[in-house]
Amino acid sequence: MPADTTDIPPSPSPAKKKIGITEEGWLTDCWYLAAMSNELVAGKHLNREILGQPVLLGRSGDGKAFALRDICPHRLVPLSSGKQIDTDGTPTIECPYHGWRFGTNDGVCKHMPSLTPEDKTEPSRVKVRKYPLHEANGAVYIYVSHNPRFDGEPELAPPDFGQLPDAPSFVIVEDFNAHMDDAVVGLMDPAHVPFVHNQWWWRPPSSGFKIKQKPFEPRTRGWAIARHKPSGNSKLYSMVFGDEVTTEIVFQLPGMRWEVVENEKARFFTLTCLTPQQEKSTRVTQITWIENAPLLKLASPIVKRMGRTFLLQDKEMVDLQNRGMKYQKAMLWIDDIDVQAKWYQQLKREWAASRTEKRDFTNPIQARTLSWRS
Repeated sequence: MPADTTDIPPSPSPAKKKIGITEEGWLTDCWYLAAMSNELVAGKHLNREILGQPVLLGRSGDGKAFALRDICPHRLVPLSSGKQIDTDGTPTIECPYHGWRFGTNDGVCKHMPSLTPEDKTEPSRVKVRKYPLHEANGAVYIYVSHNPRFDGEPELAPPDFGQLPDAPSFVIVEDFNAHMDDAVVGLMDPAHVPFVHNQWWWRPPSSGFKIKQKPFEPRTRGWAIARHKPSGNSKLYSMVFGDEVTTEIVFQLPGMRWEVVENEKARFFTLTCLTPQQEKSTRVTQITWIENAPLLKLASPIVKRMGRTFLLQDKEMVDLQNRGMKYQKAMLWIDDIDVQAKWYQQLKREWAASRTEKRDFTNPIQARTLSWRS
């Protein structure tokens, strides 16, 4: 007689594996800044760690940038320790251990020098991961698919910031000892300026505290502080651009923030890109393009030092925060100064949900005005 199973609850359905986000909390199926164009020299290559994975970035002799997983599948030696070499008219990277050569354009093995005519091994069946790249305005962006075997055109369009000069005026790079989420939240925080960035030439303590009200609006995979006149304490903007200056600040997933300061003729465009390297290591790159502002361009070395001072001050706060995070992970976020941090987390959840459910991304941000005192 069969056993009575009427009181046995059904087995729970297995949890659906999330797509679009890693276990470390990094977004996938996204574009990240990989390198600056001038870092990739024809015939040369370098190693970077991106989303916890080793990536070989290079430029072949024909000038084309490429990105491959930086591990030879044979004995796991970094390909970046090898050299670029032509193989029957195809640019390849040669592993220094056994000389296997992989095409820089497709990652496919083109040559195994140890094979004899009788050997049945087919080199073209061996492949290393190839990452799509997009190069524009002096920057190289990498597309990191959730599927490591992805081999096609990304669904997501590469970053587009409109008309910009071919090369930036200057670049600042710092590695933050922080998870990307903590670095993003720290850099977008609106209330820390009077305490962290209080230099006499930017925001001296004598400026006092004022109530700020900024209109926010949804943008592509993010939000923006709508175009407005800079705050009264931003004297440098007025000195350089005059009274008709306006500014706009935009944030976009996975971690790009740009600020445009301009008048009818001149423009100052600063893009901050965050690239996760390891769980507690994030590469922060600030790229600045200056247009039709000769005096500002002449002062670029000074402006660059100012920018680096800002970034190092933010980095110091992250290091201090790490001391507290050894004992406590949860943070107390309040309105309105922490609303952007909450939006960032909402956007991340929606991105992962849309990728997992194979549907279009829906921006959860609603237009509203935020107020704070700083």
